[in-house]
Amino acid sequence: MSSSTLSAVIEKLICRLCLNDFPCGNGTWRNTKDGEERAETESTDALLDLLSCPHSPWQHDVSWSPQALPLRRLAVLAPERLHTHFIYNYFTALHIVDRGVTDIDDGLLKFSKLEELVLSANKISEIPTANLPSTLKILELRANQLSSLNTLTSCPPPPPHLQYLSLSSNTLGSHDVISHLTGRHWPQLVCLDLSDCEFQDQPALLNALSTLPCLKTLVLEGNPFTLAPSYPGLTVDSLPQLSYLDASWISPDERRHFRGLAQMSDLVVGMASATVSVGRLMGIPDPLMTVDDTAPDFPVVSYCYFITYEFLSHQTLAHLKLDTEAKSDTASTARVTDDQQSNKNCEKQTSKPDAGVLVLNYEESCCDTAYVLRHSTSKLSWSESMDFSDTQTHTVSALADLKKFLNRGLHLRLEEEKVLSWPVTSEEVLVTKPSQTVKEKKGRKEKESPVKSESKYKDKKKKSAPELLQDAPIRRILGSVHIPLQSLVRGGQQVKVLCDFGTLHTDSELEATQTHQKALGKKNKESKKKEDKEKKGRGGSGAGQQNTALSKDKGKGNKELDSVTGQLEPVTVELSVELEKWQSASEAHHFLLPHQTPRSRKLGLCCKSGFF
Repeated sequence: MSSSTLSAVIEKLICRLCLNDFPCGNGTWRNTKDGEERAETESTDALLDLLSCPHSPWQHDVSWSPQALPLRRLAVLAPERLHTHFIYNYFTALHIVDRGVTDIDDGLLKFSKLEELVLSANKISEIPTANLPSTLKILELRANQLSSLNTLTSCPPPPPHLQYLSLSSNTLGSHDVISHLTGRHWPQLVCLDLSDCEFQDQPALLNALSTLPCLKTLVLEGNPFTLAPSYPGLTVDSLPQLSYLDASWISPDERRHFRGLAQMSDLVVGMASATVSVGRLMGIPDPLMTVDDTAPDFPVVSYCYFITYEFLSHQTLAHLKLDTEAKSDTASTARVTDDQQSNKNCEKQTSKPDAGVLVLNYEESCCDTAYVLRHSTSKLSWSESMDFSDTQTHTVSALADLKKFLNRGLHLRLEEEKVLSWPVTSEEVLVTKPSQTVKEKKGRKEKESPVKSESKYKDKKKKSAPELLQDAPIRRILGSVHIPLQSLVRGGQQVKVLCDFGTLHTDSELEATQTHQKALGKKNKESKKKEDKEKKGRGGSGAGQQNTALSKDKGKGNKELDSVTGQLEPVTVELSVELEKWQSASEAHHFLLPHQTPRSRKLGLCCKSGFF
């Protein structure tokens, strides 16, 4: 018999109880009523203490069954009762968890009074009902390798008295599996755990579960369809006999709010809507605060800040290519006339997020594929508090892909855009101005009056604002954070956090730090040379004083840098990720109205405004 079979694993566990070895069983270590007390014998109470004492070397693993420790105690009190048939019938519950079991063989039928069987975290792919005791009331098969229930519901039928069934964390999302979850196969089932089973067709599953006459407790969290707005409302209204859903009691008010939801026609339940909101950004030091007044006027430096993140998008490959080309066309730089106009233009170019990249289109003639695409907020010039007020609602039909994405989490990046603007040279001005004919130039000279020429001469004396030409923007990532979103898969509706990017330094501060370090290094070299000369002249005296002075200078420099760092505040940004959930049947009806038109069914993205 292979060691991977269930009966072999149980036999090994029973053998490790050592029911016939000290301190259990009949042996010379026992005091008998008629026998003489000897030094090598122990009393019954002393033997029982050795079974349960935490530091006893005779304490063995008994976690696999509630009857394991009582059986060892019985082996001390009445060892003559422990024959093979008695031991098999003594067990009513077996918890064989993570033992590498691959097969459930007929050896399990020896346990004729078994009522509870837990086989979680093993490698079982089939459950032959012929090898299950008919007395079973609880069967847990969590985290195995099940992909079908054919063998579990075939002839002979499942244990007739089974009340609790856990199939959690198995790949059972097919329609064939749903057909085996009916009242015909499970007439006495009270509690059913189908969490993390990759079910996506919510109406079909609820239609099958509605035939279970005794079902009172149901666990469905972790399935892709639970991310849809229709959950849990549709489940509550479709299963009126249900008392608990995902470990939460269903109140009468909740039933009343969702009443009539299951009877709605054309109910769209295979889509999820996630709203990502980016709010205020604070803590970025002023990049122009440490600029030297004696610095040249040019180039004019402007800074913009924005947040980028990646979210799931479901669109066709053709639309993805078109959106990518459109995005690249809008990335060209523009020529501006002055420094104020440059800042305005910077904001105008990116005031609208790249929503086109996230538009979802569902064409029957094209193959839909899920993509993770980047979204960027509007770019804002520096201020102590920059409010992006960026809200994007992403509607996704690939619920399984959305579940994987949420389990992985969201990566948020803080980026800076630096633009250098230079004055336009005279040659560039001539190139940009339209060419004039000789007649036009001559006519314009004749029309110019002496007064106008004089005013023109005076204007030349005045310092006019030069035209500026922007360089290509210089972008860098100032920081990134990871936001866990697993709670949305586990039944949560919103994740609201204050993302901490840590402390940041401006370019001027970094340059000042580098300059300070270079100066300190140069000073150390000069001091070392001076020290060497003094050593030669004084025969090595004064070296300790010189080292002390160097260490003081170095410590002073470090303290100055630490004081600057300590004054900086951490850079934070507000973030909220929320799943759309219907709170009532009337809200679901109102929400579905825009989706009734053919055009709105193709559109998969809605953009909203506002934050918090």
